[in-house]
Amino acid sequence: MRNAKLEKQNHQQLGKELELFLTLEEAPGMPFFLPNGMSIRNELVNDWKQKHIQAEYAEIQTPVMMKQHLWEQSGHWDHYQENMYFSNVDEQSYALKPMNCPGAILLFNSKRRSYRELPVRYGELGLVHRHELSGSLNGLFRVRSFTQDDAHLFVTPAQIEAELNGVLKLVHEFYEQFDFEYKVELSTRPEKYMGDLSMWEQAEASLENVLKARGLAYEINRGDGAFYGPKIDFHILDSLGRSWQCGTVQLDFQMPEKFDCTYIGEDNTPHRPVMIHRAVYGSIERFMGILIEHYGGDFPLWLAPVQVKILPIADAHIDYANEVAQRLRQHGRRVEVDSRKEKIGLKIREATLRKAPYIVIIGDQEVANSSLAIRKRTDNSQHSLKFDDFLLELAQNR
Repeated sequence: MRNAKLEKQNHQQLGKELELFLTLEEAPGMPFFLPNGMSIRNELVNDWKQKHIQAEYAEIQTPVMMKQHLWEQSGHWDHYQENMYFSNVDEQSYALKPMNCPGAILLFNSKRRSYRELPVRYGELGLVHRHELSGSLNGLFRVRSFTQDDAHLFVTPAQIEAELNGVLKLVHEFYEQFDFEYKVELSTRPEKYMGDLSMWEQAEASLENVLKARGLAYEINRGDGAFYGPKIDFHILDSLGRSWQCGTVQLDFQMPEKFDCTYIGEDNTPHRPVMIHRAVYGSIERFMGILIEHYGGDFPLWLAPVQVKILPIADAHIDYANEVAQRLRQHGRRVEVDSRKEKIGLKIREATLRKAPYIVIIGDQEVANSSLAIRKRTDNSQHSLKFDDFLLELAQNR
């Protein structure tokens, strides 16, 4: 039964049927997003930006390609080189970034910092490239080019646990709105690690203290931390019962050391900040793939590419249909009008297959009464509303 449901909700099949995205041989592992897919992506990005503004993050953007020596300094050259893409420009070796952290560090180091400025919370929707074997590529789940919803926090040692607590609270807010349950995993020092053992022990203890203080159940995943620090991973459970590792929080004493990051403390001497790496979606592309299968394409109203499909029954009803559509767009709604010369039954079936949350039918009665015949995706019954009442119904749903 689950296999049949999985096949029906396959994100690549739904991506084609709902015109969300394409994967083409011209760019293996690098998805093309169609307008409907961009609607979903933009809503995820807008929600991300709004929540980060409220949590007092500052958004940044760093270059996609930077010089090789930066990656040697960060340690990625030694630990991640086989997964990176390289280019040569003006007889200088560059690398496409596989991660965003070195760019954030350069911005932190771009000016003298005071303890009064900390914590510095940088959020970045950074396009990264990682080399994956062609046989492992899989729709939006396994790609070579993706947008990581990163954040890098520079904090004093005294701020570590408070900032980690804030990150865990923010992650919960994100997942709760999708009705995701999630499990938490604490990943400890790997065999090949960078830095001092005592710093690792301090970092692992800080992560564990915050998990305990929040009363979160967690499992220990020994030896699976990043090469520069231990981490907390979040595994969300979708409607098919599958587990996906998406969010991560990594505590890092190593990068600030390697890049000589400092701030001036209360004692007027330089101090070393601690760095927190953090992602919630993980990859916007992969998270979209998970959502497509989680909802089976039946997206909640706020995510649906087309929120309202308007179906005029005959040519005489098209002008009123277009007027209604324009008024809805002025209120920020995504609307399409199907003005084809087709039977209304066919139009309704096709709008239903395209999973529009609301179908509005316009006939003689609706034009005469300046009303709307409303069908909800979740309810095949039909009810009549005035325009303002329909706006209110949309506002009460998400």
